[in-house]
Amino acid sequence: MKLGLVSLGCDKNTVDSERILATLTACGAETARDLDEAEVVLINTCGFIDAAKQESIGAILDASRLKEDGACKIVVAVGCLVERHREELAAELPEVDLFFGLRDLDRLVPSLQRRGFLASGSAHPGERLPLEASPHVRYLKVSEGCDHGCAFCAIPLWRGRHRSFDAERLVVEAQRLEAQGTVELNLVAQDLAHYGREYRDGTDISTLVARLVEATGIPWIRLLYIYSAGLREPLIRLMASEPRILPYIDMPIQHGSDPVLKRMRRPERQKSLREKIAWLRDALPGLTLRTTVLVGFPGETDDDFRALLDFLEEIRFERLGAFAFSPQEGTRAAEMGSSFVPESLARTRLEELLEVQRAISAEMMAGEIGGQRTAIVDEPTAASGIAAGRIAGQADDVDGLTYLTAAEPLEAGQIVEAVVTDAHDFDLSAQVLRVLRDAPSEAGRANGRPGRRRLPVAALGLETAWGR
Repeated sequence: MKLGLVSLGCDKNTVDSERILATLTACGAETARDLDEAEVVLINTCGFIDAAKQESIGAILDASRLKEDGACKIVVAVGCLVERHREELAAELPEVDLFFGLRDLDRLVPSLQRRGFLASGSAHPGERLPLEASPHVRYLKVSEGCDHGCAFCAIPLWRGRHRSFDAERLVVEAQRLEAQGTVELNLVAQDLAHYGREYRDGTDISTLVARLVEATGIPWIRLLYIYSAGLREPLIRLMASEPRILPYIDMPIQHGSDPVLKRMRRPERQKSLREKIAWLRDALPGLTLRTTVLVGFPGETDDDFRALLDFLEEIRFERLGAFAFSPQEGTRAAEMGSSFVPESLARTRLEELLEVQRAISAEMMAGEIGGQRTAIVDEPTAASGIAAGRIAGQADDVDGLTYLTAAEPLEAGQIVEAVVTDAHDFDLSAQVLRVLRDAPSEAGRANGRPGRRRLPVAALGLETAWGR
């Protein structure tokens, strides 16, 4: 079987896609060089917001056309959108051959085997194959589901309640990712702070991160998506003492108006957020704080929106992502129809907020000029003589880039020391002073799988506005 896979949505979905790929290749599947060469096209869907749902359906329809124009014999849709809307999708998309939600993915392999596309076999627990040719940046999903009851979010409705993954299995998974050439490991979950809470034996996110530092040599470890209430002293002490844990925290606040935060069913308020951020910046010099905010939530007044802008200008987050509210079926916010903010007004507010953040970011970026920073190379030196990379304060995909020039060509996966020479709204330019760490060897990247062809992945993400 020649396989093509389209992975949509968040980094947690990417992890799921990599596990699916490992399982299917263990059963004899080969990855097609192009989607139109694939006999089986699998779409891992996203159901987070309406734009993501539309993009997932568009990808499914594009894949279905390959039945007529390419080598495709069957189309398979899996993931979040299927979990939420399987019956509707099956009724509206008869051209799709198989649907599997999050809770019945174990039926995928037997179904393909019955159709003669796969042999028997199984992947090792925790094994994953990278979706891209240079797997130096990878994601480790440490838990599934969410116990937060945010009024706007439907994730608990299809991902279920929070449950932590076994720490030692996560360590093994991280070691395998390192063997495949991982240089930057991003820890992800719906809320990293909830990791281990159900064990009641002292296991938490700080003990897991300490174990990962001890058991691997991965030079960059980054924490993505952790609620402020869960940022506690043991984790911050560990971050302050261990240089391999990047001084970067992705802490979503969602709003800066207390009345809106209350209606959103968020645990934080302005006062607690202000105090927590001051503590973090004092405890972690050089910290980069990223946040996410949501505008146009039902009942958001002009005063609420101004309170949000004032809070952002006061706190000055180094990185920010923003969304306009989109009602999600089954959530409390979807039942607040009488207080919905007009979509046009929400979009206007979003644009204004992003302009405020652009000015903040531009000023902060300008302050980087002349400083020496450690950077990772993501794209090798091009014909222009410039390579694309990121300093520690720039997370993969969601933040800006640092454009690197060097006396010698750079390779993806290298870590370098560079001096910042120029700044833009969200990006930097820098001159490399020296290479601190060479790129992973091809032997390490192959991880015992020489000649394996990498998966063609459609780069389709959420239609969202990022302050980048």
